[in-house]
Amino acid sequence: MFKKILIANRGEIACRIIKTAKAMGISTVAVFSDADARALHVEMADERVNIGAAPAAHSYLIIEKIIAACKATGAEAVHPGYGFLSERAAFARACVEAGIIFIGPNANAIDAMGDKIASKKAALAAGVSVVPGHVGVITDVAEAVRISDSIGYPVMIKASAGGGGKGMRIAHSQSEVREGFERATSEAINSFGDDRVFIEKFIVNPRHIEIQILGDKHGNVIYLAERECSIQRRNQKVIEEAPSPLLDEPTRKAMGEQAVALAKAVNYDSAGTVEFVAGQDRSFFFLEMNTRLQVEHPVTEMVTGIDLVEQMIRSAYGEKLKLKQTEVKMKGWAIESRIYAEDPYRNFLPSIGRLVKYRPPAEQSLNGVTVRNDTGVFEGGEISIYYDPMIAKLCTHAPIRAAAIAAMSDALDEFYIDGIQHNIPFLSAIMDHPRWQSGEISTGFIAEEFEGGFKGVSIAEPEKFVLVACLLDHIENRRKRLISGQMNGREVSFATTREVKLGDAWHEIEVTDETDQLADQCGWEPGHCIIRVAGLMMQVRKLMNGYRLSHRGSSVDAYVYTKREAELARLMPVKKRADTSKRLLCPMPGLVISLDVIEGQDVKAGDALAIIEAMKMQNVMRAERDVTIKKINAKVGDSLSVDQIIMEFS
Repeated sequence: MFKKILIANRGEIACRIIKTAKAMGISTVAVFSDADARALHVEMADERVNIGAAPAAHSYLIIEKIIAACKATGAEAVHPGYGFLSERAAFARACVEAGIIFIGPNANAIDAMGDKIASKKAALAAGVSVVPGHVGVITDVAEAVRISDSIGYPVMIKASAGGGGKGMRIAHSQSEVREGFERATSEAINSFGDDRVFIEKFIVNPRHIEIQILGDKHGNVIYLAERECSIQRRNQKVIEEAPSPLLDEPTRKAMGEQAVALAKAVNYDSAGTVEFVAGQDRSFFFLEMNTRLQVEHPVTEMVTGIDLVEQMIRSAYGEKLKLKQTEVKMKGWAIESRIYAEDPYRNFLPSIGRLVKYRPPAEQSLNGVTVRNDTGVFEGGEISIYYDPMIAKLCTHAPIRAAAIAAMSDALDEFYIDGIQHNIPFLSAIMDHPRWQSGEISTGFIAEEFEGGFKGVSIAEPEKFVLVACLLDHIENRRKRLISGQMNGREVSFATTREVKLGDAWHEIEVTDETDQLADQCGWEPGHCIIRVAGLMMQVRKLMNGYRLSHRGSSVDAYVYTKREAELARLMPVKKRADTSKRLLCPMPGLVISLDVIEGQDVKAGDALAIIEAMKMQNVMRAERDVTIKKINAKVGDSLSVDQIIMEFS
């Protein structure tokens, strides 16, 4: 077996690979950019090599630097993870030429399947059913419009070398094709160094189902059942599960056998994923093949008990697959939630900054339920503008789907993050959604069920939040009673009636002996992030005279007063928010890619004003109403901070 491997990646996937390598007794080497000098994967590895400046184009995407790091450290093999160089045949070949083993498929297989255009051609040649579309490189916008008109709308514009939702746009008209083509090609070149795109028919109300395969260098290929990845936003997967609630055993077998046949046709010899778009009637069409480890691989590992990273390493070393197809069994149900550094209340705009607090739920297996958290960050660490906004992949496994969902809801409630915005409230809202719980989903789920964006979850049982707020206040008051030297030694007493302002509503509650009992039972102390009481689990953030309480995706400020304090609080004027309607503010730290207007120009509501790039995604800023551009305060190439003024209106 290898003695030392290098991981040509960063973040949670680098940490994930290091864990398996260490369990196999293999020494690890981390590479890192200037921005990642203090990253978790760097700390976990046995050795580390700086490979350049923060932008991926100057570090993680430079093949020569990875090869040089391997040679400098004596690494025998390199694991690319996902993203970056993982699906670049040139990287696999460069490794071989340098005498380094590439822990992934051979370069010819990457050429055949890793490129989406080439893979469609190979699938057609193999007799595999594919989604209708144009199999070939599209050279310009005019050609993209002609092809889209011939296919029929809606269409999907996709980067040939893409993945992870980058370089993908859905278009319902010629104007959307023109804009989508430009955005897709721009994102593709920035993320993958390849601006080629293709167009295919977008299947209405589809489901996204993929088959995990494993191959070795001896011609053996098996499939490890399926994952459903239909919960997506902007073509980026948000929640995945295994197995799929749609498939029956005959469909699962048919999809698996088709995936294996395709893999064998290109002599595939590692872990990979064959992706399908499926109709609600269980019809399915080949979409593409990802010639790498998938982000969502943990759910497959949890239902099969197979470590995919270990299998990739063993295959690269030349070992035969020990598993036979008949030995692959699924047990239970697994769900993965992707925790992102983004603000769901502001159209999921990226959020960067320091993780002031980062307290994920404990990884454990208890009473038939397993909680797993694949992460690449730590408390005090920095979320950078330069890379993907993923913080962690939270996974649960249980005997049945309903139990796995319930476990995920509890784990999300316990996942405490401060310092940046994150999408945990949104994930919690999905877990509680009846349509998700029923399994009757499609890739349009988020757009359909959260039309107009995520507005938060309304509080179903306000009395529970009132009780918790009163309990927290009571516990703090009990501690205050123990402070010595107060009131010249006289006993400090507290009124028993409390008034709790929950949002805009006022609630009266009495502090009783039962409150004391609950205080003793819950074990909460000031400064703790989570309170568990009476079957509830809530996150607690201290405010002046109160607490911000979060539970199951809902969050509310609860202020606790005595009777007299409440009387005075009602007299306080409400602070008005500043009027920013005449300014376009930068919604997140980012780079100005383009300014689409000039001073003095009249624009209509919906017109593009500027494009801001952050975390490898381009965000189009649009006019919310008809305005005239009074002044432009930024220029192309500027790095802007949150709420920095881009332009002013009149």
